[in-house]
Amino acid sequence: SELTKGAFDVTFASVGYLYDYRQKQRPDDQQIAGLLEAVNYRHLRLNTQDTSIHFAHPNVKVDLGGIAKGHAVDNAIGLLADMGIKYGLVTAGGDTRLLGDRNGRPWMVGIRDPRNSDKQAVVLPLENTALSTSGDYERFFEQDGKRFHHILSPKSGKSVYEVQSVSILGPSSTMNDAYSTAVFVLGIKKGLALINHIPDYEVIIMDNQRKL
Repeated sequence: SELTKGAFDVTFASVGYLYDYRQKQRPDDQQIAGLLEAVNYRHLRLNTQDTSIHFAHPNVKVDLGGIAKGHAVDNAIGLLADMGIKYGLVTAGGDTRLLGDRNGRPWMVGIRDPRNSDKQAVVLPLENTALSTSGDYERFFEQDGKRFHHILSPKSGKSVYEVQSVSILGPSSTMNDAYSTAVFVLGIKKGLALINHIPDYEVIIMDNQRKL
């Protein structure tokens, strides 16, 4: 959260819990305004001595969905490497990490078209790296011609619309997972500026005009 100046914030759930994408339910502006103060990662007080956490605001809720899968993928690759496996792929949803190459050839990893689940927007030859994608097609519903999806701005408590998908390439699935969410929230200009200042990480964005 500090690295992204709050664009990635697990306390988004303080408002986010009011969205139900299966039931097509969303909070109204008044509900969001009443809870938005609770969306701030600085409300999390971490105690490293007894590994405890305290919420400094009574309405704080936490959702680790934007980073947990990446963390799980990293741990799974670590277990495979510890077992002596040299070539492997672990994927969980939009998070993939590659161990080595595909026995002498690169792994071919696709990034799906945000508006057509049967098509790939781009296919990349990769090895010994990780790729995470955040998209507005993962959890959403449409109402009155507008798409309400699960990537919410911590500042507004509402879905953001400048891009359709963000993919991050880098060595850590955990960080890729968080950065893809952050860039989605920040949008093209600020998102590119963020990744350009982080060594070893790259980004592929499809904007809301479907430009790559």
